[in-house]
Amino acid sequence: MITKETRPILTKEDLIDQFKQCGLMEGHTVMVHTSLSKLGFVIGGAETYIRSLLEIVGAEGTLIMPSQTWKNLDPATGVHWEEPVEWWPAIRKHWPAYDKEITPSIGMGVVAEMFRKWPQAQRSDHPARSIAAVGKHASFITENHDLSNIFGDGSPLDKLYQLNGYVLLVGVGYDKNTSLHLAETRANFPGKKFSNESSALMINGKREWVTYKTQAVDDEDFIRLGEEYDRERNVQIHKVGNADVRFLEQRPLVDWATAWMERNRK
Repeated sequence: MITKETRPILTKEDLIDQFKQCGLMEGHTVMVHTSLSKLGFVIGGAETYIRSLLEIVGAEGTLIMPSQTWKNLDPATGVHWEEPVEWWPAIRKHWPAYDKEITPSIGMGVVAEMFRKWPQAQRSDHPARSIAAVGKHASFITENHDLSNIFGDGSPLDKLYQLNGYVLLVGVGYDKNTSLHLAETRANFPGKKFSNESSALMINGKREWVTYKTQAVDDEDFIRLGEEYDRERNVQIHKVGNADVRFLEQRPLVDWATAWMERNRK
């Protein structure tokens, strides 16, 4: 049969073999960002993909993925851009309070959404910027995710740094690399700003609209930063299926990015 299909077809065994060739090993603690469609046709989709990664890292390893719910922010920040301004008061009053067992992730992709519901998955308590984890260090990584300290010291990203963890970018670029926000909190640059954000939370069994101060983040230069990091550190770009894959040590990346931001940000 003649077909014009250009996607590779991938089994769990194919994924395990190819991700091992990228450097992923048993015992690794790794933050994963994925565009599943870039891989090709994965038989079993997100389920097969997650199973393959969990099988590689094993019982001593930990997988981490974003499970952010950023529409649980004040409409004035722009997160409800599709809705008219006249609706904003109703959104503030009635948007459901964050429930880490129920609230779906937003815009994180099919893999991350399935992962947050995986057996033994744990999820942090931040109402807008949560992360999910499965494995040995899942409790440590997800506990005590402070409202105001989303990406800084003591946050899940910092705990990954403390554990000498890794970042796996599968079919996505540095603009999706959440760990760069840790560098952003550490870097000293003149334009650093803080803002008040608000989210719906459950407090003592009651929904409340809570305002908290946090650093304003900016990912506009992440792609340029990543291009320079690739060149300077001679980062190898692997292939899994049709997807470009980067497997990075998080700590050297964050340290380098912190210095880069201090040199390049106004």
